Amino acid sequence: MREISDGELKSASLSQLKGICSELREEILAAVSACGGHLSSNLGAVELTVALHRVFDFPRDKIVFDVGHQCYTHKLLSGRAGAFCTLRQEGGLSGFPKRSESDYDCYGTGHAGTAISAALGFAKVRDLKGEDHAVIALVGDGSFNNGLIYEALNSLRILKTSILIILNDNGMSISETVGSMAGILKEMRESDGLIGAPFGHRPSGELCDRAEAIPEEDVRLFEHFGLTYMGVVNGHDMGELTAALENAKRALKKGSVLLHVHTRKGYGHPFCENAPTETHGVGGGGGAEYSSALGEELTALAETDGRVVAVTAAMTDSLGLRGFFERFPERAFDVGICEEHASVLCASLAAAGMRPYYAIYSTFLQRAYDEIVHDVCVQGLPVVFCIDRAGVTGRDGETHQGVFDLSYLTPIPGITIAVPKDIAEFRAMLRMSVRMNGPLAIRYPREGSEGEKIPENGLEIGKFEVLHSTMSDIVILAAGERCLNIARRVLRAANAEGMDAALVNARFVKPIDEELLSSLNAHTVITMEDNVLIGGLGDAVARFYRGSGKEVVSFGYPDVFIPHGAPCDLMREYGLDEERILACMRRAYARR
Repeated sequence: MREISDGELKSASLSQLKGICSELREEILAAVSACGGHLSSNLGAVELTVALHRVFDFPRDKIVFDVGHQCYTHKLLSGRAGAFCTLRQEGGLSGFPKRSESDYDCYGTGHAGTAISAALGFAKVRDLKGEDHAVIALVGDGSFNNGLIYEALNSLRILKTSILIILNDNGMSISETVGSMAGILKEMRESDGLIGAPFGHRPSGELCDRAEAIPEEDVRLFEHFGLTYMGVVNGHDMGELTAALENAKRALKKGSVLLHVHTRKGYGHPFCENAPTETHGVGGGGGAEYSSALGEELTALAETDGRVVAVTAAMTDSLGLRGFFERFPERAFDVGICEEHASVLCASLAAAGMRPYYAIYSTFLQRAYDEIVHDVCVQGLPVVFCIDRAGVTGRDGETHQGVFDLSYLTPIPGITIAVPKDIAEFRAMLRMSVRMNGPLAIRYPREGSEGEKIPENGLEIGKFEVLHSTMSDIVILAAGERCLNIARRVLRAANAEGMDAALVNARFVKPIDEELLSSLNAHTVITMEDNVLIGGLGDAVARFYRGSGKEVVSFGYPDVFIPHGAPCDLMREYGLDEERILACMRRAYARR
């Protein structure tokens, strides 16, 4: 796509801006079709981002995107249009704001709720330096469920600065936004006439800085935090948007402003508008998904066990729980983007006698670490953490790689950590979990193979599974389906060279199978995990064998943040390389 200059945006007529928005939508659609990415959220923010670039002067003015799902237009308007075809490809543009990529990305984001806190930090530095520029936090309504937002708003008066908060309100996070704040925002949109009319047409035809019809108590909710409320603004009407942003820019001289903008997720593309959840994130390997098995097994368990409940933080469909929610709505809880709250809710549900299953991505579970420790594990409560997208996830980059969960969960006393070899074993672990009396974490990648059904009571906590036995002096302990697949390929290559090794499915990282480890006669023990090496399976095995004379060689990820790229390429590049493992076996054979 051609580069659109700042001067072109600022001098263009409204009809020309409409054409620019169409260009941008076509480019976003083409890039996401080729590279995958966040589609509907970006399509819905095109006019808003164009208007921001028209009214403000980036990068002198600062903009912080909450989450970052809607930053594609910003990238296209900030000198990166020529590289946009490399979106989410290794060495190409990130799918999120990234400070190392451009001066226009003043703050890197990937998780919800951080934008207002970050904007306040930039504003205070501006004030301390005596500078004069705008600081903007662009926040989706889904993030307004997150507690961090209110921690930031609570300090707004104390910090005595001014920022512009743009509330991009489309009624959606990934799925439909839930909770009391979602209801309040909907009431404000309806009161201002933006719901029920054709999108893009306000019945009065007029822009109001503070609409008379909006309930006074709703406006006061924001004003009590020290914000001047402006809205509701039609987020797809360029004239209305530009006028509102100009008004907000002037109002920043007197204090902080919240501009409430109503947009439609997927706007400009009929299919995306009608299927905003399905087109939130585009791209995938197309294999069988663990999330489907999760939904099926939990629904089956709930049919016979009234204690089973499901909890998610705004990701009902992504985590395979839609069927459960429809079958057992009274036992299904979507709490919005509130990972910490969800963990405490699970703890109390378990304390009261229920069996909560908390489905969540690995990267998002990090946000609830304190609650996992204090509320779940200290009390020894039977909460099951179903940790999806564990290991390298690929295209979303550093903020979304699920490579830390083994390391941050392993030190917690009393928790069991399971890593299934395939979907069938995952199902067996879920069935086993209802009989457990303490916390359990099951971590798994997005996609996998079905595998062979495991009989009831076919799993024993803390017991590994020997998949291939041999008299070789080498044993490979592999945790999870991806590592086992790599190990099998290594063994085939090793067999072709006249080498062999025992292969063990290390399906419980905590507790490890000390009985089996004690029985191994092998001198060289190779461990493999789709996780950082510090604190994971390799560390646990090395501690067990310390002083034994055995050589423990661990393969996993080094002490770095892994960027975006294809998962298979990243795994190989950052530590799970078949040739390196094979070379380790050759060295062990040479020492015999």
